[in-house]
Amino acid sequence: MTSASDSFNDRAIVIGAGVGGLCAAIELARAGYGVTVVERAARSGGKMREVEVNGARIDAGPTVLTMRWVFDAVFENAGHRLADHVALQELDVLARHAWSGGACLDLFADEDASADAIGAFAGAADARGFRDFCREARRMFDTLREPFLTASRPNPLTLTGRIGLGRVGDLMAIRPFDTMWSALSAHFRDPRLRQLFGRYATYCGSSPFTAPATLMLIAHVEQDGVWVVEGGMQHLAEGLQRCAESLGVRFQFGAEVSGIEVNAGRACGVTLSNGERHQGTAIVCNADPSALVEGLFGQAAARATSPVQRRERSLSAVTWAAQATTRGLPLVRHNVFFSDDYRAEFASLENGALPADPTIYVCAQDGDDSGAVQAQERLFILANAPAQGDTHLLTEAELNACETAMINRLRRCGLELTTQSWTRTTPTDFNALFPATGGALYGRATKGWAASFQRPGSRTNIPGLYLAGGGVHPGAGLPMAAISGQLAAQSVLADRASTPWYRQAVTLGGTSTRSVTTNSTA
Repeated sequence: MTSASDSFNDRAIVIGAGVGGLCAAIELARAGYGVTVVERAARSGGKMREVEVNGARIDAGPTVLTMRWVFDAVFENAGHRLADHVALQELDVLARHAWSGGACLDLFADEDASADAIGAFAGAADARGFRDFCREARRMFDTLREPFLTASRPNPLTLTGRIGLGRVGDLMAIRPFDTMWSALSAHFRDPRLRQLFGRYATYCGSSPFTAPATLMLIAHVEQDGVWVVEGGMQHLAEGLQRCAESLGVRFQFGAEVSGIEVNAGRACGVTLSNGERHQGTAIVCNADPSALVEGLFGQAAARATSPVQRRERSLSAVTWAAQATTRGLPLVRHNVFFSDDYRAEFASLENGALPADPTIYVCAQDGDDSGAVQAQERLFILANAPAQGDTHLLTEAELNACETAMINRLRRCGLELTTQSWTRTTPTDFNALFPATGGALYGRATKGWAASFQRPGSRTNIPGLYLAGGGVHPGAGLPMAAISGQLAAQSVLADRASTPWYRQAVTLGGTSTRSVTTNSTA
């Protein structure tokens, strides 16, 4: 590393090696910081995790890569190429969708192919509605990409300023005051298509009945390209880690942070559960912001950001990582089996109950666009669930009922599933993996027009402490988490340029020292 990285004024500690933390580390190292990443797990990746079932590795978090340009830029700016670290396969079939009675519809990367399929499925009017929907989703994305998605968190006034009063049409086109469901009703006559495209709200853990129509832009993100990481999503995390290490970033795994040190009002280091201390002038926390608020990183850091009320949490899930045999409906990579009553399903979730008839997502990890039947399938199966993993332990009876509902839903849609073995994860398990969330997988739910402005930004109430991850701006999902890491690093660098660094606010003595206590409340 350059001499700058040996300067006390250019040390950063990143808590967590999820995608946001990895990207923040890369950006800070590029700027000359000496960076240490401390991660309590045994490997990098965060929610991009794998589980092992009978020796088979199965992705049990994000299953695809979208907005590839975000990751291309991360690697290229660091002097690498994404293709040198991971092998990617672009999907032609985005997803297969099924309903009771055997109705089935595929969406394709090619818009014309999707329009033709929708025309055959629901008629010419809905095919035209689909094309209008695509144009509207594309306009929303183009309007918000630079002033919102890749920029620091705005408020309504600053977002208006960034877009420009001269673009009143674009401002109105993002439709923040309409619900997603009502907007879809204007595009599609067939309720199954409203159900299909309404599902994009669940990509950030929200309900299409309460989420703003703005979330339709997710459809454009998917239409713009979906890639599978060959060998599993963990390879992407490993590639980001190698990129960071090439810039001098140091990783310490099995290192749980018990406290963020604050001295003279400024974050200045972290204390690990084994008493080890790391000091720096910038701390980037790649954990759910609720973990800070609830004091899991010490009371000194608890005022860093505002709490997320339980009713504001995004969805959790019950998931199964399985090896299974299937017959009936051929599985492509991504498959969705819709419930008979979507509104009742989300009403149950809103009321804190597992739906009696849930929509089921199945990722067939050995599947491809052909839908060829495999002798034995590696499957990741997901049903949405309330984020109550810290207050309600689902009983075995509840989980058995959920499992039965999942199997019945698949059967009604034409898929028979015989499991060889599986590993189940519940909201309580997710809360243990991602503390203080209740198992919420996407941070704060997107409810109403103001929700997008309520996620915390990179900066916190404590100078020197910054946030990254899917729980902060710009939102959930791998590319958004990556952007959050870049924004956190940009905030660190901007603050360094404009704010004096007070050496007396921290104790000198090297990158890490031993402490006789395990918590810091300074």
